[in-house]
Amino acid sequence: MMLLLDAGNTRLKWAIHDGAAIRDSGALDYGELDELRRTAAALAPASQVVGVNVAGQGSADAIAAVLEPFGLVPEWNLSCRDQCGVRNSYEQAGQLGADRWAALIGARALHRGPVVVVMAGTATTVDLLDETGVFLGGLIFPGFDLMRGSLARNTAQLPYADGSYAAQPRRTADAIFSGCLHAQAGAVERLFAQFAIHPAAKCLVGGGGAELLLGALSVPREFQPHLVLHGLARIGLESRQSPG
Repeated sequence: MMLLLDAGNTRLKWAIHDGAAIRDSGALDYGELDELRRTAAALAPASQVVGVNVAGQGSADAIAAVLEPFGLVPEWNLSCRDQCGVRNSYEQAGQLGADRWAALIGARALHRGPVVVVMAGTATTVDLLDETGVFLGGLIFPGFDLMRGSLARNTAQLPYADGSYAAQPRRTADAIFSGCLHAQAGAVERLFAQFAIHPAAKCLVGGGGAELLLGALSVPREFQPHLVLHGLARIGLESRQSPG
């Protein structure tokens, strides 16, 4: 049994994996980590805990403190040059975010053709993984809510207001909402164009803003809410098979 942990910028996502599939999953604010105790208490002390952490050392220490009474010790995975059939083309492999790396490994486990891996969260990341498992590079830009918020913070007459998508917006709130959504979708589609010649190419989209973004995309796409957790499961299974 594995406990999988994705310590993101705003929430901790977790899942229990039985060696074949994700059995249960959820998400917690960092002020609610006591709820993790109930999950940990149901696991045997010998259970493996595999995670990625982009929330900082304080969050890692808080999570470890919750798990310690149950004999569970997190193994925090870091990006590297080669892992689980994925090869990292970053100039400095270790500088790639650990969550992006795990999502790429998860995408490779789910789809063997060229794939654009999109994580739509606080920030949006868009990464290119070719059909041989090589990560070619990718983009990072503000997520949908950050884009909207920046307009409210930095302009006098564009408040953060509820809006909705319109093909030809005629209200300021709709213009902001639609503009930010077009910016997100446009960046994804521009990168997807590099793979468009491949019939098996698709976008795998996860993150808190995935459902909104999926509706705006006009390229082959699929909702995959647990890309990072799927990658962590693959990493955990491979580590069990490695000697030593």
